[in-house]
Amino acid sequence: MVASQPVSGVTAALDWVMDKSLVLGYTKVGPALRRRWWPADPEPGVLTGRHVLVTGATGGLGLATARGLAGLGAVVHVTGRDAGRLDRARAVLLGGQPGATVETHVSDVSDLAGTAEFARDLAARVPRLHAVVHNAGVMPPQRTTTDEGKELALATHVLGPHVLTFGLRESLAAGGRVVIVTSGGAYAQRLDVDDPEFTRGTYSGTAAYARTKRMQLVLAPLWARELAVDGVTVSSMHPGWADTPGVTESLPGFAKVTGPLLRDAEQGADTAVWLAATGEPIPSGRFWHDRRQRAMHYAPVRVETPGEVERFWAFVCETTGVPGTAR
Repeated sequence: MVASQPVSGVTAALDWVMDKSLVLGYTKVGPALRRRWWPADPEPGVLTGRHVLVTGATGGLGLATARGLAGLGAVVHVTGRDAGRLDRARAVLLGGQPGATVETHVSDVSDLAGTAEFARDLAARVPRLHAVVHNAGVMPPQRTTTDEGKELALATHVLGPHVLTFGLRESLAAGGRVVIVTSGGAYAQRLDVDDPEFTRGTYSGTAAYARTKRMQLVLAPLWARELAVDGVTVSSMHPGWADTPGVTESLPGFAKVTGPLLRDAEQGADTAVWLAATGEPIPSGRFWHDRRQRAMHYAPVRVETPGEVERFWAFVCETTGVPGTAR
């Protein structure tokens, strides 16, 4: 177990410099240094008997997150779009931890109606859910819409998670946690409330990914505001630059250049596991990286206005049919 260490002014300054330098903060250098001062690991067995849900958990960060939570004793529910890949993921998890309890669910978070049905079914089976980790992600090579007519990245990263979270609201009540796995790429984009479906300009999968990751950062405090009455804690986090299929397949050039410095999946998933399991108090609605709160903007530019935030909230609620009475 790693003991909590007080963070001195010098340490805080070093951490800030690492974060702003990107290479020092986002690569495997980050956890190698920061673990000397970051908060304590969750207690062994702290999640024994508790149910957690990880979306998009057939590989990469999702599988690593599921592995970390199972190692802490959780009953882990994992989702994915392909039954075969889910079976393989379950076999990997049980191969490493034969005593773990892992349940698989075929579910595509971009399918809003299907996600609502999945949430209803899971809530009926699991009335007390400790945590939901929203990890499912896509980077479409060209603009693609779902059968419901929603742009795929938006549906996967924003609309579907909104439907799932509020569909599980009662199960999460009284101490549940919601963790959104976002990306440092969100820093490169502003919140576009005038064209959330990316219908204007030249579509780019990388840009669509980063745009919707910015939306996730904005969404986390809004969920926190809405779910506070239920005692639910909401956090967003980014994993840094990790050697996962999402990076190597979608950004091969970037992966080739940064390969020796990329984090492994467990290092990338660490903060998501910690946020879901730590016994330390977690303020709701904040953005995290390497177990420390981070600014939502890299610099004081492209900051969304309160009016833009409320327009975005209205768009999400109206589009999903899950209004959430924002207070």
